[in-house]
Amino acid sequence: MCGIVGAVAQRDVAPILLEGLRRLEYRGYDSAGVAIINDSGELQRVRRTGKVSELADAIAETPAPGGTGIAHTRWATHGEPNERNAHPHVSGENIAVVHNGIIENHEELRESLKAEGYIFASDTDTEVIAHLVNLEQKSAATLLEAVQNTVKKLEGAYGMVVVDRTDTERLIVARSGSPLVIGLGLGENFIASDQLALFPVTRRFMYLEEGDVAEITRDSVYVYDVSGEAIEREAKESDVEHDAGDKGQYRHYMLKEIHEQPDAIANTLEGRLGEHKLNLDVLGKDAIEILKKTKAVQIVACGTSYHAGMVARYWFEELANIPCRIEIASEFRYRKFFVPEDCLFVTISQSGETADTLAALKLAKELGYMASLSICNVPGSSMVRESDISLMTRAGAEIGVASTKAFTTQLTTLLMLATAVGRYSGMSEQQESDIVKALRELPQVINKSLEMSTDIEAMAEDFADKNHALFLGRGSQYPIAMEGALKLKEISYIHAEAYAAGELKHGPLALIDNEMPVIVVAPNNDLLEKLKSNMEEVRARGGQLYVFADKEARLVAGDGISVWPVEEVAEIVAPILYTIPLQLLSYYVAIIKGTDVDQPRNLAKSVTVE
Repeated sequence: MCGIVGAVAQRDVAPILLEGLRRLEYRGYDSAGVAIINDSGELQRVRRTGKVSELADAIAETPAPGGTGIAHTRWATHGEPNERNAHPHVSGENIAVVHNGIIENHEELRESLKAEGYIFASDTDTEVIAHLVNLEQKSAATLLEAVQNTVKKLEGAYGMVVVDRTDTERLIVARSGSPLVIGLGLGENFIASDQLALFPVTRRFMYLEEGDVAEITRDSVYVYDVSGEAIEREAKESDVEHDAGDKGQYRHYMLKEIHEQPDAIANTLEGRLGEHKLNLDVLGKDAIEILKKTKAVQIVACGTSYHAGMVARYWFEELANIPCRIEIASEFRYRKFFVPEDCLFVTISQSGETADTLAALKLAKELGYMASLSICNVPGSSMVRESDISLMTRAGAEIGVASTKAFTTQLTTLLMLATAVGRYSGMSEQQESDIVKALRELPQVINKSLEMSTDIEAMAEDFADKNHALFLGRGSQYPIAMEGALKLKEISYIHAEAYAAGELKHGPLALIDNEMPVIVVAPNNDLLEKLKSNMEEVRARGGQLYVFADKEARLVAGDGISVWPVEEVAEIVAPILYTIPLQLLSYYVAIIKGTDVDQPRNLAKSVTVE
């Protein structure tokens, strides 16, 4: 959750910190703050509730010139989202800390610190870190040593940055379970929880590993591992081409990212499609050997990524003829289960830092899975580094909290993966050729489907006074219905649920009346006639149907049913295509409802807490 930015430079860092926070605001927007060692040698702290713009206004009124500082934008976990709980937190006049994650033993530490005479000014778990560093400084030779001693007492997850007013050109950072990346400059260096924050100042990055503590000055970076030994971490040049720092012509990032999907999927496919076959050479020898051995697949993910995994289950079992299980990461971690022979463990995450999914991956490595594969959008993320092999989705930076292009590129990547496994488990060459053709045509078909925007915007008016909605799908479209319901509830705050259409008669029909809109995805496949029967069950009870249907489905609008034709597409890629109108619907309903589309209440983009 939350966003961290820090800088130590020869120039004023306030503008760098604020721009970094703006770029990380998708990670948290309950409050924001900075602490800068100003030119007078004072620790100048400014915090505000709400968005980064509020903080920027406050700093404009009271400038904070200085070359060393830290900043934070918060998604509340411990303590209400108010100014007293906003980061940075301080201890005395010298120490300031920003922190992502959760300190699980904070209550125990708080009581012991109170016994030492420390007074707490907030309800957060983070404040214990500031006081612990202050306490450790009394016996430590350096700030680095004080932080190293502090982290030994912490239980839970943390990505933290510490500054000391009396040590004006130094940042001490520590990482365990919450990502941090060091940005390398000339005569200046930076720290952030996401490289996106630092693109305006550098493209060279060093990723910290679990347990690392680092000392950052203007001219040097020293990293120490969990045992305290000095260690080298490789510096890498970022090859991210798409900088999503602004919305361009679009009103919201979400709308921009919906319209970027044709290009994003084209990027996902680039270099991976031959004329009639997937180009598996790009995976490398080791990956191909793993795919050849795969006899079962276990997928673990959260939220939208979980829905992508649900669709993939249909693909793996249809194309590769092998069993595939899908589980929510937070549930997978806490139960006993059977590990099939030669089972590939697949994790899916947009950020590669999702706490529950990352913990499930670490657990899987202990349980004897054949190999692990991550599907991710962020090169260098924890999940990518922890996995044996990875497939990057190449979606580009996604800022809107409600995932759009990250989801459709995940689906595209998963279809390629299922096809690759299928090649070694009996899938015909013709079937692979058909899939390659469908994938190659997909960006163009999606681009055509985006022309539905105007019609869907008009349709959204019907939802202006609605508080509930039902989504229906069958087969591989059932998870797409689930994703559509999630999108609507995330950004419009309408209560929305999804059901496999055949389940209507087992309970959900009790909800149907003329105030309950029912949204249906209806491709022209073998389940269409069954789906039509389910829709008739809704009409017979006075429900209003909104149907996105294949042009060849021969569904006709009439009393109780409105139909929006969707482009014809190969059945295998239909789940990807039918996602698009559901995304547009949720967006335009949210506009009508007047909600904050890109930053919906109570949510954050990268879920790095359990």
